[in-house]
Amino acid sequence: MAIVFPSGFPTVFPPDSTPVEFAWAGVLFWLALAAAAPFLRRARGLLALAPALCALGALAMAAIGLAGLLAPASAIVLPFGLPDLPFHLRLDALSGLFLLLLGAAGFGVSLYATGYFRHMETGALAMVMLWYPLFLAGMAMVILADDAYAFMVAWEVMALASYFLVTTDHAIPDIRRAGFLYLLIAHIGAVALLLAFGVLQGGAVGEMEAYTFAAMRDAEQAPFWASVAFLLALFGFGAKAGLVPMHVWLPEAHPAAPSPVSALMSGVMLKTAIYGLLRVSFDLLNVQPGWWGTLALALGLVTALYGVIFAAVQSDMKRLLAWSSIENIGIIVAGFGLTLIFHADGKGALAALTLTALLYHALNHAFFKGLLFAGAGAVLHATGERRMGFLGGMIRFMPWTAWLTLIGALAIAGLPPLNGFVSEWLLLQAFLLTPGLSQPYLNMVIPVAAAAVALAAALAAYVMVKFFGVVFLGQPRAPIPGQLHEAGWPERLGMLWLAAGCVLLGLFPPQVIALLAPVTRLLTNQTLVNDAGGAAGWLLLAPVSSERASYAPLIFLLVVLVVLLLVFVWVRRVHHGRARRADPWDCGFPEQDARMQDSAEGFGQPIRQIFDGFMRVERETPDPFDPHPQYRGDSRDKLWLLLYQPIADLAARLSALVGRLQHGRIQWYLIYSFVTLIFLLVFVTR
Repeated sequence: MAIVFPSGFPTVFPPDSTPVEFAWAGVLFWLALAAAAPFLRRARGLLALAPALCALGALAMAAIGLAGLLAPASAIVLPFGLPDLPFHLRLDALSGLFLLLLGAAGFGVSLYATGYFRHMETGALAMVMLWYPLFLAGMAMVILADDAYAFMVAWEVMALASYFLVTTDHAIPDIRRAGFLYLLIAHIGAVALLLAFGVLQGGAVGEMEAYTFAAMRDAEQAPFWASVAFLLALFGFGAKAGLVPMHVWLPEAHPAAPSPVSALMSGVMLKTAIYGLLRVSFDLLNVQPGWWGTLALALGLVTALYGVIFAAVQSDMKRLLAWSSIENIGIIVAGFGLTLIFHADGKGALAALTLTALLYHALNHAFFKGLLFAGAGAVLHATGERRMGFLGGMIRFMPWTAWLTLIGALAIAGLPPLNGFVSEWLLLQAFLLTPGLSQPYLNMVIPVAAAAVALAAALAAYVMVKFFGVVFLGQPRAPIPGQLHEAGWPERLGMLWLAAGCVLLGLFPPQVIALLAPVTRLLTNQTLVNDAGGAAGWLLLAPVSSERASYAPLIFLLVVLVVLLLVFVWVRRVHHGRARRADPWDCGFPEQDARMQDSAEGFGQPIRQIFDGFMRVERETPDPFDPHPQYRGDSRDKLWLLLYQPIADLAARLSALVGRLQHGRIQWYLIYSFVTLIFLLVFVTR
């Protein structure tokens, strides 16, 4: 479908340009911003405008993604790449949706970054604005790539740009370690993806065209090699998404990065892995055995529960949000697994329902997790403190940040009428309305999986009560710094945009589901719109039928507002005059201070005790004679200690052994060369 411009409309594109060409122009715009940033060190004013220009590019990319979602697929071949494999780009419904996600969430985060980065030193800002638009361009190219070479190049650009953004404060050793761990696991996953594409191209030796996605779609894969490609893709994309046990980089890298980068990585970059899973499993592979879905469902549920348990015991607010991202990715992958199960079993309508739920949750997570990281970043920027035990009462000093963050907290907790409720409700409907499946063990597993999803959702609400209550409510637990200030207007506007997304996605689910229909039709040949027996109009959401289950968010919101209004009127008019103020009960202690409030460690203590088998708890006991003792409990990930720590120790020992060869004396290096020469003469020349 070409985009036709009115006569006389000023444009640099031909009048019959396609959406994919506009998407490529958006990528070039971000690349130009990245290339210009190092040359603007002496022009601080222009450099400070770069995040705002990134935001405008993201807004344009969201519009292009919407056009690609609603229009037929369009493709172009770029005049560079390998000699026999130039870059192929394609914009269809699936890539259009994720481009819309990237642009919509990226606009809010970039608007927030306009204010957040303005206080940086000029040299550091120039480096950040080199990698930040390059990061956006890399993610967009991953979504647009239509051949394995372009995909892997874009994947590497995305990984390297995000690595340099994570290590912005590289003078801190912990941040360097977090960046190295992220880059290491990212490249291990990239190797798995490279092998997966090698399997998908079907063994066509010397034929570079076999690496295009069009050729992979037409190839006939044997069930064994299709399963190998799926497992490699699940490992590679799972490493980027943070699936257990490849999750260890995420709780380290997200807290280390600047808050706008954390918001982009959690809200958008993790979704590129979900995009890759959907692209490979439903588009490039022509077989989907049911056991693929069972494996993905199990991994997703384990990841969701593991992530939310560790989120509940964190005392660092950004680390808490990072573990919460692991939980949400687990829910999305569980939905992906259930979609595969239904699709393999011939349950097309249920496959469309589950796919809609996971796509909806991916959109939702981009907005509410971006909003939460932005709120945490505003607090960190104002106080210089990430530890929740030293915060409290921020709602008095940062009311804008507090109320906007509350919207994100309620959304991620799954409370109606916000967006998190809709996607989780749809996913639970898919679990609970499952008919008899051909595999008997699945009929037993699915109800247990539904209970696990419900448990993860309940614990997520518990985590958000802890996060918001400890940081924003109560009294300050430590002296408030003199420079404490509310977020600036660019940060507020960015958070307002993300909060508006949480509200609108929650209030208009039938319209959002209709927007997702081209993707579900592309991947499952089914939709949830009326012709498939799904959503019943613009007001009522009925995923299967209105007799089975329905939800009307606007009516729910109206009832909530009426109840609040009646309570307000009753308190002000009827009960006014009979209210009295009194000090709260102090449990028999005559003196009250902020230290008597529930701490972050204390709030997570029940979860820590119940699930202590999954973590190694380290406690610091204070001096009993200290008049102001500080208690700290740290919960270490046992998977890190069991799987990764031995590898790290072995690498350190091997490095130490190799380091002994470096004596610094020329005679030793001559001896090494002489021994090597003798070895080659004796063994190689035989």
